[in-house]
Amino acid sequence: MRLGTRSSPLALAQARAVADDLHRAGADVELVPMRTEGDRLLGRLADSGGKGLFVREIEEALATGTIDLAVHSLKDLPAELPEGLELAAFPERADPRDVLVSRMGGGLEALRPGALVGSASLRRRAMVLAARPDVRVEPVRGNVNTRLHKLESGDWDAILLAAAGLARLGLRPTNVTFLSPDVFVPAVGQAIIGVEIRRDDRRTRAAVERLDHRATRVCALAERAYLRRLGASCTTPMAAHAVLDGATRLRMAAVVASEDGRKVLRAEAAGPVEDAETLGRGLAESLLAQGAAEVAGLDPGRWSS
Repeated sequence: MRLGTRSSPLALAQARAVADDLHRAGADVELVPMRTEGDRLLGRLADSGGKGLFVREIEEALATGTIDLAVHSLKDLPAELPEGLELAAFPERADPRDVLVSRMGGGLEALRPGALVGSASLRRRAMVLAARPDVRVEPVRGNVNTRLHKLESGDWDAILLAAAGLARLGLRPTNVTFLSPDVFVPAVGQAIIGVEIRRDDRRTRAAVERLDHRATRVCALAERAYLRRLGASCTTPMAAHAVLDGATRLRMAAVVASEDGRKVLRAEAAGPVEDAETLGRGLAESLLAQGAAEVAGLDPGRWSS
């Protein structure tokens, strides 16, 4: 089987983990690293088509049979997949939390007034400013290692990263503070890997379905249903995080914020795991009823039922 992936260090680490699991199950897997348009346009995504650019060329290769499966960071996938493709497996989720890596140590409350914080995520920017409106948040781009190097060598006081990315790359920087997912709500699909296949490819489906983790699948479906109903993109400061509460209940928290962090709408809900997608859609409806479209600076008519 030919497995397509982005060629960044983190994407390759994720793809290798999936390939290793398939190898252990007896499959013969070849990695096919690909450089996507999103990689080439990094830094101009909002004007160029958003996070879908990180997967478009990989999905085209999958649809045409150039590759047999694709491994993605779920948070990079748009809510709607191309016709004929589907997510056949969600391996167990890693740590979904965001982390603050700083020069001096401590969390957001320990930052000096006027501190310069680096993040390319509008969600993280809004949530930092909601907690600490006195600091500055500016884009810091590049792969994880590049961002850590910029923190060490530049004028940054701190940067924000995903805990899962650090763990998958085997990185252990000093002065790391884990941010509570109940307050600093993670991105939709954060720390989840999605394995995408052609819907009619029974051989590949049979190979990858054994990688599926039930609890992770339930959370992924709920979070992506929220994303789909909200109609949000990477230019929208929004978040949603679902967790299993026991074996049969699902809890979920969601946020929509203005870019400057001055307005933050929050909603929470719980329900049976079999209603995961209904739960996610309901949270989106709740936030839309609170004025999420206006808060995020978007056209309210786009979300009419």
